[in-house]
Amino acid sequence: MPVARPEPQEPRVIAHVDMDCFYVQVEQRRNPELRGQPTAVVQYNDWKGGGLIAVSYEARKFGVKRSMRGDEAKMVCPSINLVQVPVARDKADLNFYRSAGSEVVAILSTKGKCERASIDEVYLDLTDAAKEMLLESPPELSELIFEEATKSNILGLPFDVSNREDSVRAWLCRADADYQDKLLSCGAIIVAQLRVKVLEETQFTCSAGIAHNKMLAKLVSGMHKPAQQTVVPSSAVQDFLVSLPIKKMKQLGGKLGSSLQDDLGVNTVGDLLSFTEDKLQEYYGVNTGTWLWKIARGISGEEVEDRLLPKSHGCGKTFPGPKALKNNASVKTWLDRLCEELSERIQSDLNQNKRIAQTLTLYARACKKNKSDSIKKFPSKSCPLRYGTVKIQEDAMKLFESGLHDFLGFQNTKWSITSLSVSASKIFDIPIGTSSILRYIKGPNSTVSPANLDCSSLPEDPSLGNKLYIAPNHEEHCEPSLSEKEDYGNNSNLAKQCQIKEEKKVSKKLTEVKIILGPESSSEPNKAEEHKAAQYVDRNKFNTAGSNSASSSTWMFNVEDIDPAVVEELPPEIQREIHGWIRPPKQSSSKTRGSTISSYFQPAKRSG
Repeated sequence: MPVARPEPQEPRVIAHVDMDCFYVQVEQRRNPELRGQPTAVVQYNDWKGGGLIAVSYEARKFGVKRSMRGDEAKMVCPSINLVQVPVARDKADLNFYRSAGSEVVAILSTKGKCERASIDEVYLDLTDAAKEMLLESPPELSELIFEEATKSNILGLPFDVSNREDSVRAWLCRADADYQDKLLSCGAIIVAQLRVKVLEETQFTCSAGIAHNKMLAKLVSGMHKPAQQTVVPSSAVQDFLVSLPIKKMKQLGGKLGSSLQDDLGVNTVGDLLSFTEDKLQEYYGVNTGTWLWKIARGISGEEVEDRLLPKSHGCGKTFPGPKALKNNASVKTWLDRLCEELSERIQSDLNQNKRIAQTLTLYARACKKNKSDSIKKFPSKSCPLRYGTVKIQEDAMKLFESGLHDFLGFQNTKWSITSLSVSASKIFDIPIGTSSILRYIKGPNSTVSPANLDCSSLPEDPSLGNKLYIAPNHEEHCEPSLSEKEDYGNNSNLAKQCQIKEEKKVSKKLTEVKIILGPESSSEPNKAEEHKAAQYVDRNKFNTAGSNSASSSTWMFNVEDIDPAVVEELPPEIQREIHGWIRPPKQSSSKTRGSTISSYFQPAKRSG
């Protein structure tokens, strides 16, 4: 349920920038011949010509809508150009559009705090930039106003169509305007400049809303499309909201909005104004009740998050009608494809942005043949994310099986899956000074036993340096003494004796690790890294070993001496890694056991 957030003490300038039919624009940039032509982008699907995900304004004039299929769009507009989304792994590949969106974000983020909300929309907090403009070059003192800004739509501003730009210019340059409106004027000019820059550098047009909070900026950004911007002065907020359908408000399009309509008879935001805060709290609780009371008055304390990168990565596929998945084998086939794409994306995020995801979640839509319980939803399932395509595929399938078990309960009935998706979330920056343990493996000749090193839950990061290494202890080879050589000569028993000695040392070798500061760099080892590595174990437990040369230093320790308190203070990803390479593996017994209890006991020795 929504929660009211504290309002900022000072007025803000927030913009919501929304690209105009973005997917079509990307395709038009790739193929300029499509410009000015009725065009739609079709997502891969051979059922009725595929689903439309973007429709150009030229096609909209013929009545083409995004809810249509490709075949229906051709019936409405025979001259329409249908461009198919690139396909990878038998599903739509949106990476090309994501990259194009990143070009836009790079430009918009130059003027303030930037939150990338999706592939084609961005929130901007331009408060500081607007204050700076108001201080250094206020609009009322400027001889020339940026021309694109004079084309803004100002809510509540009466004007004559013949002199619309003059009216807007006069509003932007009012000397008697209050501080809030002056900031909005500066914000409108800044946004207009950014939109022109986006057009010049990317060939993409965009629309925008400028207001004092995110809610209002989002509501008006699409009011005047394409390639226009809308400003919401504080004085125009109430008149704008009073007739707005309640379902248009963010977070009121679902159950909460339906409840307002059914239980309270609220159909517009104006209807909501008739209820007191106490009454709304009585119906929906303190937090949600207060939130409803505030949004009805255009009040929102939600802040723009400084985030240029997505909060999560997701891959999904729908299976309409006869394409529904009806057995585990078909589900696994598609899950493997989705997980392969997800693995590539999170690994790319790690390599480029040094971010690591921690949670894997599976979503599905399903139905049963027994329709008496068809309302029950397929539950989403989550688990800690392990890096590596195969591991993600294995975990996703287990999550599906768990969800299917909960969905079916004890019913033995047929089922079908109409939608399937996986996501990686809880993405964090890797703490400075930490990295995968694989970074510390010294050279190609280092042999690391799987018993010692298990990095299944952590990704490899080859971009990091190699100043600090962790390697297993040097193996001790069985060399017979001189007397042994004389006794055994070339006898084959010598090999057996060596083997026995080696086996006695195995358990000890598996629990010994040494940390080496290697001589790869001629400069002094980084003290921060040395300190970080030393924290993996209790320094007081170390025993100095090896040569005292300037080229390397070696510490020996047993895993039993590791201080758990120190490990618990490390980041979670490092903790998992350490536990992986210090925990001895479970070894299956090769001894053949009998079928009776007597076979588990040694036979009694006979005396005499």
